[in-house]
Amino acid sequence: MSKKCVAEFIGTFTLIFIGIGAIHNSADPTAGVGLLGVALAHGLAIAVMVSATGGISGGHLNPAVTFGVLVGGKIKPVDAAAYWVSQLAGGVAAGYVLLAVYGPDGREIVAKGTPDLGAGISPGTGILVEMVLTFFLVFVVYGTAVDARAPKIGGLAIGLTIVLDILFGGPLTGAAMNPARTFGPAVACGHWNNHLVYWIGPMAGGALAGLIYGRFLIKDSK
Repeated sequence: MSKKCVAEFIGTFTLIFIGIGAIHNSADPTAGVGLLGVALAHGLAIAVMVSATGGISGGHLNPAVTFGVLVGGKIKPVDAAAYWVSQLAGGVAAGYVLLAVYGPDGREIVAKGTPDLGAGISPGTGILVEMVLTFFLVFVVYGTAVDARAPKIGGLAIGLTIVLDILFGGPLTGAAMNPARTFGPAVACGHWNNHLVYWIGPMAGGALAGLIYGRFLIKDSK
């Protein structure tokens, strides 16, 4: 289990480290990053790290994914708890390393890179958006990585799902789809705005995908 936890820590660290850096760069008009660049940065980070860690831990890198897999009966509760600790720790570590990288401006940069609700988006709407986006993500995890019939493209498909989710949901909620993506930076910089949105929505979406795919559509390998 220790090897799996290390893999989950490293993969989650990568997502948050790269994601916040890309969001910071998107604010620089000379960088030419924009929303597409932010989406690609997150999607590529997930694609490469799911591919790298999939053979070790399954490449969850997200408490909502682990919860969906737990609801679907594909991981033991004690292992899920260990994954959650590792994922959250990876997020917190990334937040603090980014503070060191950016120096005096680090707290502001990390805060701006922490998902929050867009203008005019209520917490209820934010929860709904995060739930739907995370449902898509965990459904794809099941369909490309968990199901015995899955094609061997899990990392690519999961990364592309992150891209499409951010292209839609980025302006609305930041499209976190991952409690660690919000929790880690929040611990480092103190940005706790609308924080519960990013637990309730993703965990509900992950659970729903776990019920539908994990309990109904799945085909177990025997």
